[in-house]
Amino acid sequence: MNFFLVRTTHILGTTYNISGLEKLPMGVPLIIVANHQSMYDIPAIIWFMRKVHPKFISKKELGKGIPSVSYNLRHGGSVLIDRKDPKQALPAIKQMGEYIEEHKRSAVIFPEGTRSKTGVPKRFSENGLKILCKYSPSAYIVPLSINNSWKMVRFGQFPLGLCNNLTFTIQEPFAVNGIPFAEVMERAENAVVQGIKN
Repeated sequence: MNFFLVRTTHILGTTYNISGLEKLPMGVPLIIVANHQSMYDIPAIIWFMRKVHPKFISKKELGKGIPSVSYNLRHGGSVLIDRKDPKQALPAIKQMGEYIEEHKRSAVIFPEGTRSKTGVPKRFSENGLKILCKYSPSAYIVPLSINNSWKMVRFGQFPLGLCNNLTFTIQEPFAVNGIPFAEVMERAENAVVQGIKN
C-alpha cells in the first residue's frame, strides 16, 4: 500500500531521494528520530525503510480522515496518542518501547510534536523519546532529516505542490546504552537539524 502511495505522488512530478540506508543497524531495536513536515513523510518512511519495520508514535488526529494513511496507523502496529492527555499517552509510548525492545523493531517519533509548515524545525520535546529510551535500553537512535515534504502541502491539500524533490537523510546512528539522556537528546536533535535545508 505504501509503495502505491509513494508512486501516486510521481504523477505530480515528485521525486524521492533517501540516503544512509546502509547505516541502519540490524538485529537491534531502533528509535528513528525525525523532523516532521507533512503527512507525506509517513508513507515514504514506511516504504523506503521497510526492512526495519517502522511503527509510528502519532497524534490521534492522524488516525482518521486521511485515506489509507489513517488506516495504516490504526491497524499497522503504530501508537496514536492524545497529546492533551498524558495519562493515555505515556503508557502507550511505554508499550511501544517494550515492543521494539522485545521484537527488535523500530519506532518513529517526531519530537517536534507537530508538522513544520515552512520546513523550519520546531523545538524538540523530550518526553516521548525519554520513555522510549527507558523501556528500550538496547536501542539505537537513528536521526532522520527530512527536506521539502512541506512543499507538497504549502497550499493545503489542493492544489498539491508540483515537482518537489523529497529527501530523507539517515544520519549516524548511536546506541542509547551508557549515555545520559540529556546527551542522547542533544545528539539526536543536533543530528536531525543539521541535515535540514531551508
